[in-house]
Amino acid sequence: MTQAEVTETRTAATVVASTRDELRDARAALSGTDVAVVMTMGALHEGHAQLLREARRSADHLILTVFLNPLQFGPKEDLSRYPRTFDDDLRIAVAEGVDIVFAPTPDVVYPDGDPGVRVSAGPLGDVLEGKSRPGHFDGVLTVVGKLLHLTGATRAFFGQKDAQQLLLIRRMTRDLDFPVEVVSVPTVREDDGLALSSRNMYLTDSDREVALCLSRALTAGADAAAYGPSAIRRAAREVLVEEPLALVDYLVLVHPTTLQDVPEWYRGEALLAIAARVGTTRLIDNTPILVGPGGGRLDVFSQPVTPGIPARPADTTGIGTGTNQELS
Repeated sequence: MTQAEVTETRTAATVVASTRDELRDARAALSGTDVAVVMTMGALHEGHAQLLREARRSADHLILTVFLNPLQFGPKEDLSRYPRTFDDDLRIAVAEGVDIVFAPTPDVVYPDGDPGVRVSAGPLGDVLEGKSRPGHFDGVLTVVGKLLHLTGATRAFFGQKDAQQLLLIRRMTRDLDFPVEVVSVPTVREDDGLALSSRNMYLTDSDREVALCLSRALTAGADAAAYGPSAIRRAAREVLVEEPLALVDYLVLVHPTTLQDVPEWYRGEALLAIAARVGTTRLIDNTPILVGPGGGRLDVFSQPVTPGIPARPADTTGIGTGTNQELS
């Protein structure tokens, strides 16, 4: 079979559904019971493709959702500016063996308009990204909950890059008894270390050079993991302060299930996270770290642990001249 024939066969096998009825019919036609879902807002890149590959390897069938969710955009965030590349997204979906692409419009997901009932992210949604973008995670959890119900997925795959989102989705599925396994996939990076993101297309060449300080700071922090939390924070901070064009929103080392700052005596897994504005673009990046002797960078966290270390709330005041800014 030629490559063209393979592509044609895959395209024929990928169903594009835009309504609830079309999704229901396509879902009912799947023969296996183990169905994975990857949820996106479109503008797919290699990071999304890696999510699809991991999901494809572990499940009988794979559903990709492409939905630009208005609920997670704040009043100062330009929803209309978000890139829309559905034809390219579909090509990636076909190449990665997706069975169903669910690409609804807002009136399909929210048939009665702005929903009167939403999922609340609670206190974990009010810090870090939630502090900069009030209500953002309520919108995320509301749409994720709806899409889990609509797709009937048994596994949902999310990238480690959106660490706070991943934590909140895990918490929601556990607290509200969703019958789904939430799987994290390591952050995919460019050769120079920049984390892949749909926002990267807004960066100029000079912005991109500045943006590399985020991944360098994470690497420096991880390299100091054996010496404890203060050493990690100090090493990361020293990299960031050398780049004045990166306006830092926050730099934190927090517990991966409470998002509280870890104290100096802490040993174990922690999240080193950064948010900064470069040019007109707000970027986030993070890395899981094992703190203590023999520690260092991790790809993803181990299975979620019981939250509750005695630590103060995360300090999100930042380290530079940056302020809490909206996504551009």
